[in-house]
Amino acid sequence: MKIAVSAAETSGDLIASSLVVALKQNQPNCEIDGLAGEKMLEAGCNRLWSMSEVNVMGLSEVLRKLPSILKLRKRMSKHYLENKPDIFIGVDSPDFNFKLERIFKNKGIKTIHFISPSVWAWRSKRIKKIKQSTDLILCLFPFEVDFYREHSQKAVFVGHPLAEILKPRKNFKRNKRVLLLPGSRESEIKYLLPELLEAVELMKAKDDNLIFNISLANDHQFNWVNERIKGLDIALTVGDAHKKISNSDLVLVASGTAALEVGLLAVPMVVVYKLSFFSYQIASRLLHTNEISLPNKILGGKIVPELIQDDANGQNISEHAMTLLESDNTQLVNELAKIHSLLNQDSSSQSAKAVIDFIND
Repeated sequence: MKIAVSAAETSGDLIASSLVVALKQNQPNCEIDGLAGEKMLEAGCNRLWSMSEVNVMGLSEVLRKLPSILKLRKRMSKHYLENKPDIFIGVDSPDFNFKLERIFKNKGIKTIHFISPSVWAWRSKRIKKIKQSTDLILCLFPFEVDFYREHSQKAVFVGHPLAEILKPRKNFKRNKRVLLLPGSRESEIKYLLPELLEAVELMKAKDDNLIFNISLANDHQFNWVNERIKGLDIALTVGDAHKKISNSDLVLVASGTAALEVGLLAVPMVVVYKLSFFSYQIASRLLHTNEISLPNKILGGKIVPELIQDDANGQNISEHAMTLLESDNTQLVNELAKIHSLLNQDSSSQSAKAVIDFIND
């Protein structure tokens, strides 16, 4: 059995590595190769091309590397058309992988896309491209399958890999700690942090015993953030979000995967998000969901506060935060705990089973 896998960025490498391990356990003699990062290599994938060739951040870097990225995709398509696998699996990175999947699907090679793009939230017209490219979508969230079913696209819910790592905390004792998670991208941090810092000052004025921390996903904006928190008595760390979330009364978090992580740990939160005026005008017209945060979308309602764009200001953030800090959040925590129950499906094994079943179908 020959399986081709393409992961073009760090998050995809991590999820694909778990899939590779599960596939090897299910089919010990299968051959797995493709575009891979270090995690996939360690898991037993034969790396034909390095993820470093395509894993870039920032518009300027993408534009600079675009010719080499396009050449890489051309080399990959040529290789797999000459050495046909039983299946091609594109992991995330839809802009890179859908084109490859479409080429292979048109040539009779079965294709799977692992991790659905957020077509349920915005730019739903992408479903046309998805149907042209992919035979099967492996979905991390159950509501995604409902969307694809409505559009006659084959999809399977396999659960979320993070649910295998994170679970609701137990026996937590309140400690007046508030954690700020302002996002991982430069634009997110620079739009959100000033509002979050204003909220911190307003909250401290109401309760001087509150302890504030900021955890950054990486050190790219560490110096910029460090300059702006001087004099505010806020501890700044990098790469320890899960530990800090588990030890906090409340998290003020940018909408995205981080909000899901807070939800899986069942910690009260206020979700915030802010874009440039121009970007928001475009995004708001493409958006077609009532809930923008994953915890609320998964649970099907406004379980945690969502403050978006003009509403994501220091005054609003502080008021919602203080309300939660002064409340008995038992019911909220119980609601958030349902997220883990819904997503904890032994994702890696379920994904491997779906792949093998589809190959043999």
